[in-house]
Amino acid sequence: MSAILTDRFGRVHDYLRISVTDRCNLRCVYCMPEEGMEFEPEDHLLSFDEIEEVVRVMAGLGVRKLRITGGEPLVRKNIEVLIARLSAIPGIEDIALTTNGIFFAAKAEKLRAAGLTRMNISLDSLRADRFSFITRGGDIQRVLDSIDAAYRVGLDPIKLNVVLMKGINDDEIDDFLQMTIERKVQVRFIEYMPIGHDDAGWKSKYVPLSTVLDRCSERGWEASPFGEVYGNGPSQNYKIDGATGTFGLIHPVSDHFCQTCNRLRLTADGNIKPCLYWSDEFNVRKHIGDDRALADLFLRALDIKPESHEMAKALMNEQQSHMPTLRRMSQIGG
Repeated sequence: MSAILTDRFGRVHDYLRISVTDRCNLRCVYCMPEEGMEFEPEDHLLSFDEIEEVVRVMAGLGVRKLRITGGEPLVRKNIEVLIARLSAIPGIEDIALTTNGIFFAAKAEKLRAAGLTRMNISLDSLRADRFSFITRGGDIQRVLDSIDAAYRVGLDPIKLNVVLMKGINDDEIDDFLQMTIERKVQVRFIEYMPIGHDDAGWKSKYVPLSTVLDRCSERGWEASPFGEVYGNGPSQNYKIDGATGTFGLIHPVSDHFCQTCNRLRLTADGNIKPCLYWSDEFNVRKHIGDDRALADLFLRALDIKPESHEMAKALMNEQQSHMPTLRRMSQIGG
């Protein structure tokens, strides 16, 4: 069944990322400007009924894995109700959540009971003052409490997303690697991407992830490629000898993962995005209520999905073949 969602480059798509809101309680420096963001009115967001219908159609086409994103998905009221409804759809086997962790601890048990199977928590610094700077006001203790809560309710694996930025947090690589030695987590180092802001500011903060392996060598840590971590997507995974956890490298710029991309995206305002980086979008709203039309729309989106996002060309100031999106990461859902 999953072969239905095979694109013209032979990539089979069984994974849908669903943004449930473009709002967030934080203003991370790489994701949103400090002020001036215009958010979608709540009545412009896809309803739970609409999201459920889209997922039901997509499950019939072979989608098996979902990821709930934002913005910050936990600012959407009653999100556990949506997760329960999606987990009941025949064919859906896995529902993950990407969150900043501020609100997760209080909802951990409800979310797990609703059908949440995995989660990623954004944690770009282990230092309270720096975390507050990067997030523009976030409380790191609430995130650490959420990591503990995720362990407590049995979510596994727990992944921590770290966007590396030159001169901001790249001096903490050792600290995050040490964390994997001590705890059963997967720290995923992510290259800073030019989503919605292809400018000199992005380029000046870009750090290639070869730096992480260099730090392992400098510390005398033997890091070996680690086998499949469920749901790892584009991450290249490693484990330091003797470590409890693992770390992964997600380098969309220096070594793009497009050749193995298996995902489509649904934005909070109802647009299918075949590719995170390009501007192409297809709105589902007018097709709600017509399963065949919804399925055809996803197949059309898949048909124009490009072979590569070409972010490396943006880094090198080279001409790109498509128009990059002007949406911020929080408006896409990552």
